[in-house]
Order: sequence, then structure tokens, then C-alpha cells
Amino acid sequence: MIVLPLEGTHMSDLLKWKKGACEAAKIASNLLLSMRQNFSVREKGLYDLVTDADTASQKVIYEHLKNLFPDHDFLGEEDGKGEKDPGPNAPPTWIVDPIDGTTNYVHDLPLYAISIGLYYQGEMVVGVVHDPSRNEMFHAAKGLGAFVNDTPLKTSSITSLGKAMITTGFPYNVRGMEHLFSWWKHFSHRSQAVRRIGSTALNLAYIASGRCDVFYAFDNHVWDVAGGIVLVNEAGGKITRVDGSPYCPFQPESLATNGHMHDLLVAEFRNGPQEG
Repeated sequence: MIVLPLEGTHMSDLLKWKKGACEAAKIASNLLLSMRQNFSVREKGLYDLVTDADTASQKVIYEHLKNLFPDHDFLGEEDGKGEKDPGPNAPPTWIVDPIDGTTNYVHDLPLYAISIGLYYQGEMVVGVVHDPSRNEMFHAAKGLGAFVNDTPLKTSSITSLGKAMITTGFPYNVRGMEHLFSWWKHFSHRSQAVRRIGSTALNLAYIASGRCDVFYAFDNHVWDVAGGIVLVNEAGGKITRVDGSPYCPFQPESLATNGHMHDLLVAEFRNGPQEG
């Protein structure tokens, strides 16, 4: 028996929403690949790049979702609306990063993704992350499992820090944020490996798929995480703030783990970065 995960929402609604998001992500992915050698780039801020591929990708995602779900709202990284929580009584709201990993895209480093999440009744209920370079569609709906293409996802079984692959993210401009390097050093001395791949959406998808075990960051935007939250939860993982308090995608802190290691990581952050 399937328990309906949201008040007044049927499984068919979730599946329909997820299908529409997957379609939109695939359309955008094809567009990004077609523009690979033909785009312009500028800086929104220091080292914060945006291309006309970002805006074109967001446009086709918006058009596809608006055509399917005209009563839904839309929040995209490139629309300049900011990232205010629409609240639990707002219409279903699509939260989109048209290229998560724009700097990688600019340099033709194949670690970028389209991230699409649906926020409804105060929580993320659908998540889609599509990797154009590997043609991998990560997708999940609350209560209905997580998948990459047609394969079910499950987080890793790693339980010790010494065997863990940890990923993290830094802001574009790290001036005055030396604590980030203190944590990098801390985990580099205690884990199997630490990686910074430049795409939060892929980091979360890789937690869900068991490719890595921990992701932490102090500076996420809601469109960075929107596509990955349901993936992590549905694959058996856990996501909170770094102090273990309840997660809010509209706040910058994130700690996502395979679930088995979550309390251990919360304790690490509670005790602060240690030298050596």
C-alpha cells in the first residue's frame, strides 16, 4: 500500500510533475549541448559567470513547465527575483538552476547539470538532476523512490569517516572565508578523499547514487539544492543543516550524507575543525 505523501496530493500528480520536469531537463540538456561551441559569457559578480546558454536553458524549461502546469509558479536563478521562501500556501513552485556548474560548462569540463525541483506545501516534493555529458537523468518524487534513468538509487553503506568520499562546494569568491579551507584540511586528514567538483546538484545526486558519502557547504542557494533534496531523501540519505537542525533549502547551510554517517558528521561540525 502506498501512503500519499502530501495532503490532497495523489501519486499520479507527483508522477506527472516528475515526468514534466524530466522532459524539461532533457530539452534543456539538448540545448546546452547544441550551444557548446557557440555561447557568450559575462560576469554577474567576481568570478560568478553567466552565459547566454544559462538564460536560453532557463527559458525552455520555463516554457515547457508553464505549458504543462499553467497554475504553477516559477523561480529560476537567472530571473532576478531573489530566493524568498514562497511559503506553505503558495502554488506549487518550480525552482530551477539552468546550468549548475556554469564555470565548468564554460571551460568544457563535463561536470555540470540542469537542476529542477518542485516546492509545494512547504517542502521539496520532486527533484530532477540531468547530466548532459553522461546522459544521466536522476529523478525522484516524495514517497516514490529515487532513480538514475531506470535504475533505483540507494546511498552507500559506508559508516566510518576514514572510508568516506566527501564532497563540498565553495562560493565563487572565497576572500575572507578562510574557515572553508580549515574544514577542507580537517576532512582531508580524516577521510579517504575530499572533492570539490563545482556542481552542488551533481554532489547531491552522487550522494543518492552511492558514488560519494558526504556533502557539506555553507553557501548554497535554493536553486543549487532544489533538484537534489528529494533524491537524497528517497535514496535513504539524510540532509540537515551542519548542526543537525532541520533543513531549509532557502538557508545556505547543507549537510547531506548517506544516512549512516549523519550523526558522526554533525559531531564533527559541532566540535569545529581540528588542526592535524
